[in-house]
Amino acid sequence: MARESWTSRIGFILAAVGSAVGLGNIWRFPWMTAENGGSAFLVLYLAIVLAVGVPGLLAEFAIGRRAGKSPVGALESLSGSKHWGKVGLITVLAGLVLLSFYSVVGGWILRYFFASATGAYFAAPGEYFASIDYGLAAAGFHVLFLGITAGIVASGIRGGIERATTVMMPIVILMLGALAVWAGGLSGAADAYEFYLTFDASYVQANALDILLSASGQALFTLSVGAGTMITYASYIGEDRSLPADGSIIALLNTGVGVLAGFVVLPLLFSTPNVDPATSGPGALFVGVATAFGELPGGRVLALAFFAVVALAALSSSISMLEIPVAYLVDEHGIERKVATAGLAGFVLVTGTASAFNAEVFGILAGPVVDVLLTTGLFAFVVFAAWVLGGDAVEEFALGTRFSTGLGDAWRLLIGIALPPFLLFTLFNGILGYLGMQVGAEYVAVAAVLVAALVVTGVRRVGTTAQAEAPA
Repeated sequence: MARESWTSRIGFILAAVGSAVGLGNIWRFPWMTAENGGSAFLVLYLAIVLAVGVPGLLAEFAIGRRAGKSPVGALESLSGSKHWGKVGLITVLAGLVLLSFYSVVGGWILRYFFASATGAYFAAPGEYFASIDYGLAAAGFHVLFLGITAGIVASGIRGGIERATTVMMPIVILMLGALAVWAGGLSGAADAYEFYLTFDASYVQANALDILLSASGQALFTLSVGAGTMITYASYIGEDRSLPADGSIIALLNTGVGVLAGFVVLPLLFSTPNVDPATSGPGALFVGVATAFGELPGGRVLALAFFAVVALAALSSSISMLEIPVAYLVDEHGIERKVATAGLAGFVLVTGTASAFNAEVFGILAGPVVDVLLTTGLFAFVVFAAWVLGGDAVEEFALGTRFSTGLGDAWRLLIGIALPPFLLFTLFNGILGYLGMQVGAEYVAVAAVLVAALVVTGVRRVGTTAQAEAPA
């Protein structure tokens, strides 16, 4: 079965940006920023995107293009070990878990888009959201959103994913920019800008660990790393592309959209009476922002435009989540794309419906399960790229670029030495937090360094043994 590829560089970049730009940017980023000190969160988030997100993104790119396969086949073929292939199965699971709650939120967005035309939620946004967040109607809109996603993925890389994201992403960016300009004229815009852009060092000192963990989770989620999406997308590109250049553009566009969303959502929240931006939480988009539209002239038109942007962004990300397991079935089992898409969509229909009916199931999938899967996935990818691919990863990094191998070697050391303990530190702290356990950050840091060192040593030892036993 002939494997598809992107038709153009811009198609790949917009598809990858579409994977990253979604509810994580427009729904999650603004309320995480508001909840974590505004500019304090923004600064740490940008630093983590640059120091962790981009190098991790390039690790996935190097693996994907080197193998020309989805994560399971890529890890197995490049390592020659079925054990690494099993590690790759984490990404298939991550894609299905992500979509199982993401399509429910996508359904909420569709519901709000249609309701904006009538202003159905304007009178009582909080009560409206509480009446539609879970239950039969939520399940119905989840199915609708999932059906649109599956239809695009079933149409293939060029005819489906590339064509859809090439149209959607420019629209999202342009409309979000227009909304940001409009929001600048709101009564609370000045206060929102001060909160968003004036750095408060004292707040960082008092809440450093909480902000760090939140910013790290947000960076991984919005860059779409750790789930194998970027391995899958990079497997469809040629060797003439510059991975560092494309990765930097993707990270810049993705981060820019998130920051731009802050310039829309935060002024709305600061301009709305009886809404505290710092405590608005996940409901900021559906309650706080919805309240603002209900009190503004032309609110219905503005709400339609806003939720259209959010719906397109959500759809661009859900496409990539479904593509991960679809690519696995197509590559590793030779199943026809439309059949694979239909089967997996049927599976997510069931798991997503469970999320649509049960808030606890939704919360578990959207919180600890996803955080653990993404962080574990990226940890595995950076260790694999640095210590299994090794020099081949550096070679892949340099293909299509004018960079010297020295920059590639520095990148390899970063992902092989600095990133693993950092990722384990955030993972361990997250797990401890979910379990309600309090352990000093210094002890967690020591544990992260020791475990990372043990894993890297073990991976290198296995690789050296395999090379020694390989036939000449």
